[in-house]
Amino acid sequence: MTIRHYLQFTDLSADEYAYLFRRAAQIKAKFKRYEKHQTLADRTLAMIFEKASTRTRVSFEAGMYHLGGTVVNLTAQGSQLGRSEPIEDTARVISRMVDLVMIRTFEQERIERFAEFSRVPVINGLTNEYHPCQIVADIFTYIEHRGAIQGKTVAWVGDGNNMANTWLQAAKLLGFTVHVSTPSGYDIDSTIPGVELGDHVKFFKTPHEACAGADLVTTDVWTSMGWEAEDAARQEAFADWCVDSEMMACAKPDALFMHCLPAHRGEEVSADVIDGSQSVVWDEAENRMHGQKALMEFLMLGQLDD
Repeated sequence: MTIRHYLQFTDLSADEYAYLFRRAAQIKAKFKRYEKHQTLADRTLAMIFEKASTRTRVSFEAGMYHLGGTVVNLTAQGSQLGRSEPIEDTARVISRMVDLVMIRTFEQERIERFAEFSRVPVINGLTNEYHPCQIVADIFTYIEHRGAIQGKTVAWVGDGNNMANTWLQAAKLLGFTVHVSTPSGYDIDSTIPGVELGDHVKFFKTPHEACAGADLVTTDVWTSMGWEAEDAARQEAFADWCVDSEMMACAKPDALFMHCLPAHRGEEVSADVIDGSQSVVWDEAENRMHGQKALMEFLMLGQLDD
């Protein structure tokens, strides 16, 4: 098979996503019935963390074990990456010893350099620019609760970050619309390669306007990892971008709320929203694992019939 990497959402086609979401549902159903699904027996996943994580590590590690494989966990501090070994050399070596690599790192350019010299599929666990595995989980969760996302409206409230970038990619590819509202100075950067503006995105000055008529309202922390020095300024700038019950009331009555977590109640989302009846954040968190299991299986084995 030709090596397929998953570095941003656009690396798969709409038809491949349709398969991926169906497969994730099948895999999840087996998980709930305590049925074994070990399609990656004797395969090894290497996880490289240059940014710390809870959900990414647990979802990939548990997922790979469920698929019958094994996992090697590496950090920058505990490997030669932390001692200035060129990432190209790390890629050449690690990809001779494992079957699949997941990387959670800083610049997108860094994971692209790794993938260029890797002999096995590479998955983006998060970069500064993109977070495709999270959007796979989010869309899968929406489909579980409400059906197809095509033609729907997703309201993005908050920072124009890697999550927002990936939502835009997904909207263009899968045929839905994203309403974006960010504080001034924290807009989506359309100069980033792969971030395209068009009919699939609309911008609003206030988050209430962005949420009007939305089928899904979603947000993220105001201060992402690596931007901690800006926290005080961001707290002030984002004060009106807290998703609360008043903002959710602007959306459709059956609108869902999502957050990729960890969340700060009282900052980007109020406690009554994240813990309320419209929130599906816990299903969303679990679905990282099931979506990623389907993705790993697909990158290794292609589409399966069973």
